[in-house]
Amino acid sequence: MHHFGHTRSVREADHFLLTPETFVRAPLPGMHKATAIVHASPASGAAFTQYTAELEIGGSLGQAAAQRFLYVLEGELILSHAGEERRLRSERYAYIPAEDKPRVLAARASRVAVIEKPYQPLPGLKPPAFFVGEEQNIAPQPLQGDEALQVRTLIPDDPVFDFAVNTMTYQPGASLPMVEIHVMEHGLLMLAGGGIYRLGEKWYPVTAGDFIWMAPYCPQWFGALGKVPSKYLIYKDWNRHPLANYVPAR
Repeated sequence: MHHFGHTRSVREADHFLLTPETFVRAPLPGMHKATAIVHASPASGAAFTQYTAELEIGGSLGQAAAQRFLYVLEGELILSHAGEERRLRSERYAYIPAEDKPRVLAARASRVAVIEKPYQPLPGLKPPAFFVGEEQNIAPQPLQGDEALQVRTLIPDDPVFDFAVNTMTYQPGASLPMVEIHVMEHGLLMLAGGGIYRLGEKWYPVTAGDFIWMAPYCPQWFGALGKVPSKYLIYKDWNRHPLANYVPAR
C-alpha cells in the first residue's frame, strides 16, 4: 500500500532512518532461497555493510569477502564450521573471520542481522578467531550506573577486534545520559519497543524494525517511550586509530 507517498524514512548527510514500509528486498550473490534488505553500505557513505537476511527453510547465505557478524532475530540457523554444527536460535550470534567459510543454513524460516566489514589488522596481534555466543549468557551492565539502561557487549573487549556490537535495553522513560558526538559511526537496528531519537538537529519517533545509520560526529541521543522496554542492536568501529585508513585529499 503506497500511503500516498508518506514515510517516516529520511536521508540526511550525517544520518538516515529507514523504516519497514520502504525496505526493498534483493538476493545477494551466493544466497539460496534467501533475500536481503541492505540497510547500510559504502554506497550510502558507511565504511561497513549491514543487512537483514530473510531465509526460507533450507535457505543459505553466500560467502563473505570480509569478516562477518551474525545475530539471529528469529528462527534457527545451522552453522557448519571445522566439522562441527552449531545451532543458532533467536538472540544467538557468531563472529566469522574473513578466511573462514562456514556453511550457514536455515533449519526453519529465519531472519538474521548481518554485519560485514574489512578487517584492519594491528601489528603484533593475530586476527580474531571464529566464535559463537548467546546474548542471555552475557551479564548486562548499567550504563554509567543507570540500572534502567543495560548494555550487553557481544564482541569481546579485546583489541584484536576492530568493531563492537552491543545490545542496549532501556526501561520506559530511560535515556542516554548525554548527547553523544564521537568519531565512531553506528549501525542501529531497533529490536523492541520505541522512543525518540535525536540525530543531528532533528528528532525522530522510532520503533521495532527501524534501522538508523549515524556518521562520525553526528549528534545523537535516545529516550525510550511506551509501556515496554526498548532494545536495539548497535554496531560501531572500535579499537583503531582514526588515521588507520586515512587517505589525504589531493
